[in-house]
Amino acid sequence: MAGIYIHVPFCKRRCIYCDFFSTTQNEQKPNYVRALCQELHLRKDYLEGEDIETVYLGGGTPSQLTQEELGTIFRNIYNIYKVREDAEITLEANPDDLTTEYVSMLRTLPINRISMGIQTFQEDTLKLLHRRHTARQAIEAFQRCREAGFCNISIDLMYGLPGETLDAWQEDLRQAITLHPEHISAYHLIFEEGTAFWKLREQHQVEEADEDLSLTFFKTLIDELTQAGYQHYEISNFCLPGLHSRHNSSYWTGKKYLGCGPSAHSFNGISRQWNVASLASYIEGLEQEQPDYEIEELDLYTRYNDYVITSIRTSWGMSLSHLQATYGEELYQYCLRMAKPHLRQGVLEIREDVLRLTPSGIFISDGIMSDLLWV
Repeated sequence: MAGIYIHVPFCKRRCIYCDFFSTTQNEQKPNYVRALCQELHLRKDYLEGEDIETVYLGGGTPSQLTQEELGTIFRNIYNIYKVREDAEITLEANPDDLTTEYVSMLRTLPINRISMGIQTFQEDTLKLLHRRHTARQAIEAFQRCREAGFCNISIDLMYGLPGETLDAWQEDLRQAITLHPEHISAYHLIFEEGTAFWKLREQHQVEEADEDLSLTFFKTLIDELTQAGYQHYEISNFCLPGLHSRHNSSYWTGKKYLGCGPSAHSFNGISRQWNVASLASYIEGLEQEQPDYEIEELDLYTRYNDYVITSIRTSWGMSLSHLQATYGEELYQYCLRMAKPHLRQGVLEIREDVLRLTPSGIFISDGIMSDLLWV
């Protein structure tokens, strides 16, 4: 089974921390939808006929699309691919797009999961981030989705924000827990080069959270959400039992996925492929039936490194028997050798043939994964 990712690049305005490919050229939406449907047709054999168990519309801001535009996309997906009846179909949405009318419209489509980009419930911080919504709008949008019948809702939160205090972060977590979403993704702010936030930091107008405070934020996140009944199944992701993101989990478990839309990435087990990060070039290429993309064939060592990075970060860990059978004795022994110091320190453990992080290992996971990589 496989997944489909659709990159919808349109935004009303850009958030100052975001480095995902996006555009405010909303007048190009009709041309984008035509090009996207063409790509879905041209690449119908990429997944070799596998059933589709997840579809994810990310962005950008997919909730900028109209009923007609979303309907056209879904008709093409369902006409071309074999989508399972129990497929997880996710739409990323900005809270202020989720009006009563828009949410009711979404219920007429195959969408059964909403991923809402809330980020914080602090009004001043929302303004600093150039978010379009207020805290009240976020809460009301969530309640609206619930009342409309969406029973699988994820919210995104950010921490380590400029000027953020521990009290403010705890307040955000308490509000999130009160809403009781099925899934919570929580990410530490990263100052990505080229973003407006990066420039503000370079000009000393904002500062990064110091390392000790960042660690306290992360510990608080884990403690508060686990006490509230959420499972910490990936470094930045938490869910109520059995309600992990099936789509994102496919990335971490090595399943194939097709990425369509400008800048979207695809993976078929032996290569990675990514579309041009330009709306004009993307549309032009597909109008001429010559998609603009790059491809990277993955050798054994690159695939091993991908397996380390994607498996160790999850609560499911790394299957050692799969490692040995798939990547061979040399890399199996190499991994065990590099893991030994971490096993002795108690930040990694092996249980039932699975290598995984311990609770203390989660806090230094980047360093552990780096040590396990083949270099």
